[in-house]
Amino acid sequence: MTIRVIIVDDQAMVRAGFAALLSAQADIDVVGEAPDGRQGIQVSRTVHPDVVLMDVRMPEMDGLSAARELLDPPPGVVHRPKVLMLTTFDIDDYVYEALRAGASGFLLKDAPPADLIAAVRVVASGEALLAPSVTRRLIADFVERRPAPRKDPALRLNGLTPRETEVLELIARGLSNQEIAGHLVLAEQTVKTHIGRVLGKLDLRDRAQAVIFAYEAGLVRPGDARSA
Repeated sequence: MTIRVIIVDDQAMVRAGFAALLSAQADIDVVGEAPDGRQGIQVSRTVHPDVVLMDVRMPEMDGLSAARELLDPPPGVVHRPKVLMLTTFDIDDYVYEALRAGASGFLLKDAPPADLIAAVRVVASGEALLAPSVTRRLIADFVERRPAPRKDPALRLNGLTPRETEVLELIARGLSNQEIAGHLVLAEQTVKTHIGRVLGKLDLRDRAQAVIFAYEAGLVRPGDARSA
């Protein structure tokens, strides 16, 4: 299955470089580009990509506003692509807000080419891009600097079984499915089942939102996630 991608960035050279890199992959097809968020929304709703690579800072409409519109479209618009945020900054408040809005993760623009290719594939598969240690660190930093009210999330934890709560905590600490399976001595498929139930019970889109939820509920705290 070919992954359809559009690139939204105000720098033409960045768009061209990313497009060349991704188009060289047999399973990825770059189907559109745009120089700002507003045009990115238009292109997305025309070509229906699987993944949108979205720069954070752009003129006309920034990546955060565009991501919100793509992930929470008006009535009548059914297409919702996965959104992968691109940033040049290690710490950027927009990135955290984008994750809260439903983006599937983010990637630093200076990441190695292989990381960009892998990120597109990970996000297209329905997973959140949480593997790089920098992602866990930044999410922890955002939550620490911009804490959200925890009363409601903490109450929602009551709907989880003890095992599901344990799985959620390990997700938030940055463990992969395989690592969670090893830690809890479970089959990896069983872990996937638990994760699906956690996301369903908490009405969460993906692992990125699960991590943020765990921090906001007080299940884990900044600094708890594993370091690289």
